[in-house]
Amino acid sequence: MLPRLPRSAPVFLLTFLFLASARSALSATAATPPSAPPAAADPNLAYFRDLAETRNYTLGRPVAPKLTPDGKHALFLRSAPRDPTLKLYELDLATGRERELLTPAQLLGDSAENLSAEEKARRERARQSLKGFTSFQLSQDATRLLVTLSGKLYLVHRASLRVTELPGRGWLDPRFSPDGRSIAAAGPDRELHVIDLTATPPSARAVTAGATATLSHGTAEFVAQEEMSRPRGFWWSPDSRALLYQQTDESAVEKRYIADALHPATPPTSFFYPRAGTPNATVRLFLVPLSPAPTLPPPLALPWDHAAFPYLAHVVWQKNAPPTILVQNREQTDQRLLAVDPATGTTTELLRETDAAWLNLDDNAAGSTGERRPPLWLDDGESFLWTTERRGTWQVELRAASGALLREITPTTFNYRGLVGIDEDSGAVLVRGGPDPREVHLWSFPLSGGGKGLPLTRARGQHSATFSAEARLLLRTTDLFDGTWRAEVVSADDDRVVATLPSVAEPLPRRPTTELTRTPGTPAFDAAVTRPRHFTAGQKYPVILVVYAGPTSKRVNAEARGYLPDQWLADQGYLVVRLDGRGTPWRGRDWERAIKGNFIDVALADQIAGLQALGSLYPELDLARVGVSGWSFGGYFSAMAAIRRPDIFQAGVVGAPVITWENYDTHYTERYLGLPSAAPEAYRVSNVTTYAAQSSRPLLLIHGLTDDNVYFQHTLQLADALYLAGKPYELLPMLGTHMVNDPLVKLRQQTRILDFLNRALQPTPAR
Repeated sequence: MLPRLPRSAPVFLLTFLFLASARSALSATAATPPSAPPAAADPNLAYFRDLAETRNYTLGRPVAPKLTPDGKHALFLRSAPRDPTLKLYELDLATGRERELLTPAQLLGDSAENLSAEEKARRERARQSLKGFTSFQLSQDATRLLVTLSGKLYLVHRASLRVTELPGRGWLDPRFSPDGRSIAAAGPDRELHVIDLTATPPSARAVTAGATATLSHGTAEFVAQEEMSRPRGFWWSPDSRALLYQQTDESAVEKRYIADALHPATPPTSFFYPRAGTPNATVRLFLVPLSPAPTLPPPLALPWDHAAFPYLAHVVWQKNAPPTILVQNREQTDQRLLAVDPATGTTTELLRETDAAWLNLDDNAAGSTGERRPPLWLDDGESFLWTTERRGTWQVELRAASGALLREITPTTFNYRGLVGIDEDSGAVLVRGGPDPREVHLWSFPLSGGGKGLPLTRARGQHSATFSAEARLLLRTTDLFDGTWRAEVVSADDDRVVATLPSVAEPLPRRPTTELTRTPGTPAFDAAVTRPRHFTAGQKYPVILVVYAGPTSKRVNAEARGYLPDQWLADQGYLVVRLDGRGTPWRGRDWERAIKGNFIDVALADQIAGLQALGSLYPELDLARVGVSGWSFGGYFSAMAAIRRPDIFQAGVVGAPVITWENYDTHYTERYLGLPSAAPEAYRVSNVTTYAAQSSRPLLLIHGLTDDNVYFQHTLQLADALYLAGKPYELLPMLGTHMVNDPLVKLRQQTRILDFLNRALQPTPAR
């Protein structure tokens, strides 16, 4: 999934300047490993040190909060303001008293965390860079907690804080059974296991068999984790008597290898990577009944038309409702919601969705588990909430257990952004969204339908929440455009703030100068303009277009901290601009699907039109001096923009770009371009190397050598095409993936980019 940015994270910096005149002649300068910043005061270093060490002033916030069913306590993870190690805390909502429950140091002592290759890969897919307890589980009766550290599982008794180390290690995705008597987890042997907590001592046993190097049980495949926001590969039955699990056969999937260039004696790491047009993993679902007997009953296969619908997009199994699965065809133009009979394994179609271009998955649920996505069944199991773009914009519907439409809950005029939950006591559906796509608010709509929605938040910014029906409380997070951030427990009955979750994050020293606007004309584009803090009216400034311009990611949002890197660039003497054109989300179906079959032409035309429209509003924009900079899809766009439109863009910073789309993964690429065999022209026009011979502007290519999603192959393909065409470029390879946390490395990366842009956009005057 491309939008999670940026993708290149160096461990060490190497700089190569490739000249078209000498393919083999390159100069390389290797930096020493990142170390403590120099003592001399450097405001630029201080700025990026603060951003890196505080993670844009977010470290120290409560993370992943959960309410106890009785509504008396909130549990959460939190780090120190400049230490990414998460610890476990509890807040008494009545008294406001906080207590520290558990720290990683209590379990590890002086030892460092030791992560398995599988856990590292899982964290890459989740873009998780924090340490310590990155997640925790709360038993349904809230008496026990489950945490993972260095591949080991620990059971924590809340009252006494007694910690029990559970058997085994290398566990993935451990979860309590609903009755709290067992834990299921995927093991390092690629089998699904159950740990019996009632035994003394607790004991583990495998509930699947037959795993091999290419066959696994209980884990989601690459594209499910990366593109479908489905991190899970097994699901408990509500009565804790059975497990539904995924079997993944990757024997036909292409293998890729990544080597550690700094340590050439180390064998390369292999990955199963299904690139566009090649075979995907074969995914099957099985149901295994659990029994105390040593020998379990054979698993029950869940049949559907796997040939027609190879993608398993979502699984949910709620109380009083059947297991429900969502499957898609390979082209993602047809999907079926199926109900499963757990007694026989047979499936019944509840509804189908089709779209001539593609179908989006609604993965904008509250929380991070992906388990609250529609369908969301009501308590009696007689109906469920569903979301659809069938009428041109995202909507929430209520459907009968048969799948028949009962009524629309949200109107087409409402910009739905995600489902929070159902308050059946008050007859309300809680959602995220609102009329302005730059903001996200909490709304309530009547479950009975036809009623006007009620906004629950109004302050400009991004609002989210989770809802506890048992406690009748909302955990509400507020991130405002003025830089304010807070997490509160709010009464669902009267909006009264019951408690504030304590944050120890450093406050934002100064909010960016960023102004949100919209371009004049039709279509109008959301835009953000960031000025230097010492802006001089009447002076013209060169422009840096910080760009993404692709599907699934909106870059103009009403939240302050995302613009902090823009502010640093602006303070070096630039105006920094962001624009969201067609192809980006939250402006309706037709707006998003304008890019079908061609990733670049509409996106490029819209960014240029947006720049020119902004120029009519802001005369200080010097549109004769424009650089473009982006990562991932934004890096792809930057390369295309600088190569194809040198009349507009004087230089391009090309970060971790996809260059040849047949070398990116199936589920993302084929959604927009189709299969390569069926749409070769779509791949040709969207391929950067198609236009490499036209290059006439400076390009800085940046890429992590060990990126396992956008492989370094892409940047090398562009570099080679430019060389063969006799075109110069600069290349900055980085030994890492995508998360830049060292402040000195972050500074060196940004100053290298700035130096490149300065040479192109602010040349030294002739003497």
